[in-house]
Amino acid sequence: MCGIAGFINFKDPVSLAQMANRIQQHRGPDSQHYWLHNNVCLVHQRLSIIDLDKRSDQPFTKSNLTIIFNGEIYNYQVLKDQIRQLDPTVQFNTTSDTEVLLELYRIKKEKCLDDLNGMFAFAIFDNNTHRLFIARDHFGIKPLFYTQINNGFAFSSELKTLLKLPGVDKTLHKKALVAAMNYLWIPGNITSFRNIHKLPAAHYVILDTENISTAINPQKYWELKESAFIEDESTAIDQLKACLERSIKRHMVADVPVSAFLSGGLDSSLISVMAAKHNSRLSTYTIATSGKDKKAEQMPEDERYAKELAALHHFDHHEILVEANIVNDLKEMVYILDEPIGDPAALNTYLICAEARKKGVKVLLSGMGADEIFFGYRRHKAILLAEKYKKIPFAIRTLITRLIEALPVKRGRKGLRLFRWARRFASFANLSTEEAYMRSYSYYSQHEMQQLFKDDITKEYEWLSNQHRHIFNQCYKTDLVNQICHTDIHLFMQGLNLSYTDRASMAASVEVRVPFIDKEVIELAMKITGKLKYRHKQSKYILKKVAEDYLPPNIIYRPKASFGAPIRSWISDDLKSLVDELLSESCIARRGIFNYKYIKQLIENDRNGVEDNAYRIYMLLTMELWFRQYID
Repeated sequence: MCGIAGFINFKDPVSLAQMANRIQQHRGPDSQHYWLHNNVCLVHQRLSIIDLDKRSDQPFTKSNLTIIFNGEIYNYQVLKDQIRQLDPTVQFNTTSDTEVLLELYRIKKEKCLDDLNGMFAFAIFDNNTHRLFIARDHFGIKPLFYTQINNGFAFSSELKTLLKLPGVDKTLHKKALVAAMNYLWIPGNITSFRNIHKLPAAHYVILDTENISTAINPQKYWELKESAFIEDESTAIDQLKACLERSIKRHMVADVPVSAFLSGGLDSSLISVMAAKHNSRLSTYTIATSGKDKKAEQMPEDERYAKELAALHHFDHHEILVEANIVNDLKEMVYILDEPIGDPAALNTYLICAEARKKGVKVLLSGMGADEIFFGYRRHKAILLAEKYKKIPFAIRTLITRLIEALPVKRGRKGLRLFRWARRFASFANLSTEEAYMRSYSYYSQHEMQQLFKDDITKEYEWLSNQHRHIFNQCYKTDLVNQICHTDIHLFMQGLNLSYTDRASMAASVEVRVPFIDKEVIELAMKITGKLKYRHKQSKYILKKVAEDYLPPNIIYRPKASFGAPIRSWISDDLKSLVDELLSESCIARRGIFNYKYIKQLIENDRNGVEDNAYRIYMLLTMELWFRQYID
């Protein structure tokens, strides 16, 4: 829901507000407004979902407080009753969660954050104290970028808005470039620009708008803490089932219809069936892939399972065939994503949301987050396998590694998935556990990264490694499964999945809700011992046991399928000419950042089937297109 922006101590704030409304209009096509008071300008674009009346348009002012709010407070009706108990004189003029949030802040100030269950980024200006309060939700589901320019402060839902400000510093952040090439996304609270930042998840800022020359100092209001584990299986099943049912019910709150992604996998299928209890004619949407692309990727028939489940539960089901004009769509996606993100799943999200929007859909439920909190990725199991593999004598492991490295990754247009996985496993299996986990979802070793960049990147890579090491060793040291889940929540989930989902969905003017990434659900999930998350060689074991009450076995226990795109097919075919154009020697030399000889070798090895470099090449394309749109 919505987009927000704010400008403090800027000349011509009305022009800036109009600019922000124009750039971010897709986030809130239903109305765009701004509010001006002395040196403070607050801007809002509304996607109307709760209380569709204009009375709930924003900026919303009441009792000398003005709010701009992006997101949803799912427990706002409960909070409304609590507010009436705290202040019997309060009068509500709307049925929106916006007014509830404002009243809760009036009574409890920053302590209001302790009561919120939802996704949000909001700002509240107090006309009495001239203080601006800005906060972001517990897991960073909703974005918020900010920057300081001289004695001015600005924030927005999208990076591209801040880049239009007069005097903005566009100095590239070298750490972000290295991180983007390593992960395909940028972790933490940095951005591609050295002086533009993200407000961290579960943090707030209090700003004195009459004196903002000092550095911004975000304050943490919540953190995920380790506690005693639930070890009994039946207890875990009962508590998790009830918790998920409550989360789904909360996430269905809306004054418009709520639909769902349905990939045919465990997570989206479970969400859809639970949601159907609250909507007897649930609309569902799935992506289908052509036979040619399936062959190149060795992709499963996801859409068949989605169709079967939809028929079983009488969903209003829609199937979207991905036959994108990938060259043009990639260029558009780079602009939409704000930052260089090299995961083509963003395109799937956008295509589904755009198709759903054509049918009038404003809200879609997603199964995102289940893999992170319940140990669902292949790389998770690979780390456990690597722990056993390291017990094999070193000489034998060396021989195995050499044999694996000689395996081809494709023959002609057919991908050799098992060989590809083996090559990936061999790249990290001999490392320490923490290093192995970082390497399992990195695309370069430090040595390879140095070959890619022209300048020395030792300090930047060490920063990246230290960041990962700190998060990995923060807690759950006696439970490797939960240690990995905790790391994913703070890095992979926030840095990649939530980032591209928000930007790609909102580009289509659709709100995506994520019931697994719910404060109550995640706190419970991280109390469940890792022995119940991976058991009998089953990933997400405890979630599958819950799902047995809702789904047929062929969906629960079928092989893991990723929400990806046929990137290897695209790189070999549709994007081949763009690769030759944008990653040519002249283009790479003009940019002056990367080593052309190394990139040329990556491309040749990929085309010869010697290495699987499709994602590396896709990220290099993404980076060059990003430079052209955001720098040049």
